Amino acid sequence: MSKVEKFGEFGGQFVPETVMNAVHELEDSYAKYKDDPQFKAELAELYKDYAGRPSLLYYAEKMTKDLGGAKIYLKREDLNHTGSHKINNVLGQILLAKKMGKKRIIAETGAGQHGVATATVCALMGMECCVYMGSVDAERQSLNVYRMKLLGSDVVPVESGTGTLKDAINEALRDWATNVENTYYCIGSVMGPYPYPQMVRDFQKIIGEEIKAQLMEKEGKLPDCVVACVGGGSNAMGAFYDFIGDKSVRLVGAEAGGEGADTERTAATIARGTTGIFHGMKSIFLQDKYGQIAPVYSISAGLDYPGIGPEHAYLHETGRADYVAVTDEEAVCAFEYLSRMEGVIPAVESAHAVAAAMKIAPTMGKDQIMVINISGRGDKDVYQVARYRGVEVEN
Repeated sequence: MSKVEKFGEFGGQFVPETVMNAVHELEDSYAKYKDDPQFKAELAELYKDYAGRPSLLYYAEKMTKDLGGAKIYLKREDLNHTGSHKINNVLGQILLAKKMGKKRIIAETGAGQHGVATATVCALMGMECCVYMGSVDAERQSLNVYRMKLLGSDVVPVESGTGTLKDAINEALRDWATNVENTYYCIGSVMGPYPYPQMVRDFQKIIGEEIKAQLMEKEGKLPDCVVACVGGGSNAMGAFYDFIGDKSVRLVGAEAGGEGADTERTAATIARGTTGIFHGMKSIFLQDKYGQIAPVYSISAGLDYPGIGPEHAYLHETGRADYVAVTDEEAVCAFEYLSRMEGVIPAVESAHAVAAAMKIAPTMGKDQIMVINISGRGDKDVYQVARYRGVEVEN
């Protein structure tokens, strides 16, 4: 009997009958392996020896002095193998898929980081891999498309809808529905039907666990504020989760404001969204009064999703976490700022968190500590930011 865990009213399993058996199979398998000592030991070894964990907690001294407020640390998920936090979740899910006897992995990707991580781990574990990517995202992240192909993955550009992340997810779900026997769907964020939001969070919560341990070692105290970017929300959930019970720690999610949360060219779900059901879950989505999902826009291919993970919806509803909208211009300025100030080029997704932190840190005391989760590196975004700034570069 399925025991679906929810986050208040959010979460659940809203999927067609064709994939319900696969969802239940996954639910049972995750329940079996998540606390299994051998599974946990294998995953811990992969984190350490393959992904390069623990990731660095770096004191951003120049940024701290320049902003004049809180002492700022950067959680350097960009230093992980494949260049982002995505590897944490993918290692866990594909190890689980192998235990389940699956031979083929499918995934969706926006900015390409989840797709690259999935293709990488499939290469490592000898699994067939197919990644669905919106055609618009594939064009602006062409380097990651080539990386996935180099790693042996098929990359399927999705032309339907807006050619972005939500459309890639739609196609991946269709594939899964017709190939459930041998195929495992590796979802890249804390979204989708149960158990995905909990499972992805559990594979990402190592970020917050490390922040807590590293900061206690460096400073002997908890952070006063943790900031992370939010699309579906896996890096933020990973950074936040270990602090949810520590009420003294402010949790801030930076979502993609696009051209402004008060415009139609935005992906600011919390700022503009309403409760609905989409992609197998009940959460907050950008939609019209009839429940039709609205087109979204962001300079960031990794944040242009019209919804948010159900646990984030719950954290927002209960007031445990704050969510702020960051515009394209603010994110690009933060991208440039961190590059020049600390010699760290963040992913444009992560730059949204940096932008939010740049506003909040100066309002905090010098005896306070802020941690910014740098969820990915910005190599993939340099050409796009250059074009945004009107600089001619060869791609």
